Amino acid sequence: MSAQLLCLIRISLFTGLLVPLWAGALNVERKDVQQFITEMADSEQFDPDEIQAVLSRSTVQQSILDAMSRPAEKVKPWYEYRAIFITPERIKAGTVFYAEHRDTLLRIEKETGVPPEMILGIIGVESYFGRITGKHRVVDALVTLGFDYPPRANFFRGQLGQAFLLAREENLDVEALMGSYAGAIGPPQFIPSSYRNFAVDGNGDGQRDLMNSWEDILASVANYFAVHKWQAKKPVAARATITKKTDPLSFNDGLKPHSTVSKLSAAGVFFPFEQTNDATADIWLLEGETGPEYWVGFDNLYVITRYNHSIMYALAAWELGTAIILEADL
Repeated sequence: MSAQLLCLIRISLFTGLLVPLWAGALNVERKDVQQFITEMADSEQFDPDEIQAVLSRSTVQQSILDAMSRPAEKVKPWYEYRAIFITPERIKAGTVFYAEHRDTLLRIEKETGVPPEMILGIIGVESYFGRITGKHRVVDALVTLGFDYPPRANFFRGQLGQAFLLAREENLDVEALMGSYAGAIGPPQFIPSSYRNFAVDGNGDGQRDLMNSWEDILASVANYFAVHKWQAKKPVAARATITKKTDPLSFNDGLKPHSTVSKLSAAGVFFPFEQTNDATADIWLLEGETGPEYWVGFDNLYVITRYNHSIMYALAAWELGTAIILEADL
């Protein structure tokens, strides 16, 4: 064994890495791979030879494993994360996009109750309005994470199965699908199961095309929020101030709000929204550039986290969309 390889092994053991030190073709003879093939054949009536052929042409990629280990919402403080998305350039790109798709977005709002700013925020954060949709083959991403990323292998292996089902249902070439390092597809960055469950035909052509049809894409994002119980004309979040009597232990470290407006007010939390006392709300503490920031979120903030399980993500998407609408109305 070379000294370099021995050093790598020692590093991996010391840091507790759960990912392989190599990258290359997937070994389809592995027990877990063969089990996946059998399950797809038995439960979904796929030809096992076809599944094996596709998997044999896939590759496990270290870059995907590295990216999965350091998502921005997990390693950056709020002020750095926000600065990625809330920029003059991205807001300007959003206003141009809004001008091009305004009629579609307003029609979708009438149909679903989901406002243009929320759809714009999601598309802007996820893909810079379609500019950045991912450079990985979806099969490679899901094979890598499904078979060589133990912390979430079951989830991504399930998404691999969903990708095969999606391709069959929508008459797509599963090996040609491109997406993010996590296997998310198109400008809205839907994972395969979300594509199957929430994508809609926005232009009435009988297809659900989340790669090329903006009408389908925008309608599908709205449908995602509508299904997850978006409340039309209701607030999302607001900056708040606190008093000395506010208990730091009362700050929410999860995603779902559990308190009420009256309880927050009694605890010395103040924010510029008039809501009924029994309205669901909660407060989050985030790291601002000049000190702590206090944010009150309502049920709609939680709905945004169903798209990406991060309060910072939800706030960034909402703030970007709001900024775009404000800029467009000037």
